Amino acid sequence: MEDSISTSFLGQHLLQKGAISAEDLKKAASFQERIGGRLGSILIRIGAVSEDTLLQVYTEVLGMRLFNAKELPSDPLVYHRAIELSGIELDWWLDQEVLAWEDDAGVLCCIARDPFSDSLSEVLEKFFPDRKKEIILVHGYDLERLLDAVARAKVQRHFGESDIEMLRELAEEAPVIEFVNNLMTQAFEQRASDVHVEPGEHVLEARFRVDGVLYTRFTLPKERYPAISSRIKLISGIDISERRLPQDGRIGMRLGGEEVDIRVSTAPGVHGESIVMRLLPKERKGFKLVDLGLEDDQGQLFKQWISEPHGIILVTGPTGSGKSTTLYAALDAINTRRTKIITVEDPVEFQLEGITQIQTHAEIGYTFARALRSILRQDPDVIMIGEIRDKETAEIAIQSALTGHLVFSTLHTNDAVSAFTRLIDMGIEPFLVATPVRAVMAQRLVRKLCQACAEPAQPMTDIQYMTDGLIRHDIRHMGPNWKKAKGCHACQGTGYKGRLGIYELVTVTSEMQHLILTGGSMGDMLTLARQNGRVLREDGLLKAWKGITSVDEVLRVSSG
Repeated sequence: MEDSISTSFLGQHLLQKGAISAEDLKKAASFQERIGGRLGSILIRIGAVSEDTLLQVYTEVLGMRLFNAKELPSDPLVYHRAIELSGIELDWWLDQEVLAWEDDAGVLCCIARDPFSDSLSEVLEKFFPDRKKEIILVHGYDLERLLDAVARAKVQRHFGESDIEMLRELAEEAPVIEFVNNLMTQAFEQRASDVHVEPGEHVLEARFRVDGVLYTRFTLPKERYPAISSRIKLISGIDISERRLPQDGRIGMRLGGEEVDIRVSTAPGVHGESIVMRLLPKERKGFKLVDLGLEDDQGQLFKQWISEPHGIILVTGPTGSGKSTTLYAALDAINTRRTKIITVEDPVEFQLEGITQIQTHAEIGYTFARALRSILRQDPDVIMIGEIRDKETAEIAIQSALTGHLVFSTLHTNDAVSAFTRLIDMGIEPFLVATPVRAVMAQRLVRKLCQACAEPAQPMTDIQYMTDGLIRHDIRHMGPNWKKAKGCHACQGTGYKGRLGIYELVTVTSEMQHLILTGGSMGDMLTLARQNGRVLREDGLLKAWKGITSVDEVLRVSSG
């Protein structure tokens, strides 16, 4: 049936939808010419398009029905009845990855790995000559789940240390290659930052982290795990025979027309290795301050900070709160090519043009502290330290600031003023904290409401009252635009699409320096900070007032 719409027609239709690029189509056509196969399957295998997108095109062009898991019979006996009726051995159905059943209207419905196979049509016609037949489209992972259920009576294979060659062979099978590539492409299309492949006692789950929240995308039989995990480990350069120790690897793939760097991490678990893959687009658009979500007053203050000739600017927050992105945007803003900018990172997540970036390697003793000591001989004007983790690194950062360098770095603290006590707890003298540190910014990421489905909302009175005092005169005329999440196709039913930051900016004024030097309490520091700006929750509520995010999301992210 794919032949009935022709390879060229399918390709042109995908091009018109913007689902693939002309380069992807050319590459797939060349691949098809060399080894044969369906164009759709090849596009999935090379990571040009996801199975979801391809199936949608088939339904549009051919008018075929697409069934989800709930629409398919879940009882394996239903499929066994059709198999017995055909007189064909079960092994043929499993080898060909084909299943059939009779629906309530007496129609023989069929699903298959290759629904457009001529041999499939011939077999159905030969063994079910008097039946009305319909080929149904289905996702590959749903088909695999049903095939496994039908074959459960067969003896299942268990893999030990002597089966490494078998695992390699499994990892090279076309369905496994297609599944892994489709998994990556779907994750990229849905803007996932991470993909988690997690084996349980009976099932295997694949989860996507989208806008900071994990969603289950696939649930497969546990028996599929060895082949899938071996494929991921094989292409990421990880030893597939080692399952007892954590390992790290990398994959370079082209997904959705873009080059993507995928960092792979494995960790041994009770039911098998947990595999986490972080997707890092190489062609990521530039890091700009205007894209961070800073309010106008915050943006002006932050620009003043990063224009200082020397001192330390700290960005704080938990892992995944966007600290690195903020620092990259700051470096981009001051990168006039008239200054020498050097970064020390672990790892270097994105490469910045015109900036010297250094990757630490703790396993060989090349730590932050050791790297910093060496780069001070490289005549830098600006230094970015990925994270201040210990006293030694903090002391070098402070010394650098005191000798005329502008230093950017991050700390893991819950709010901005906690950065001062954190440095003191590391063993830094209070006067060495108060003097070089110019400013601290705490941040979190909140999900933005999907503007296609967000609904008007009315928050509690105390929320409205709290927010009313935050509204600047220059935006008060806009009026409140409170909204709540609903969920639609555009946002995969989450109600949110994309993220932006909420911020807490604290300038180290003479009053703040006095509190640091005299051991002032956190409460006193926080009171002083609030006199000069908004705390995280207040900044989030201001964005909720504008209708950018929801009150629920702000409270979730800023709690505690």
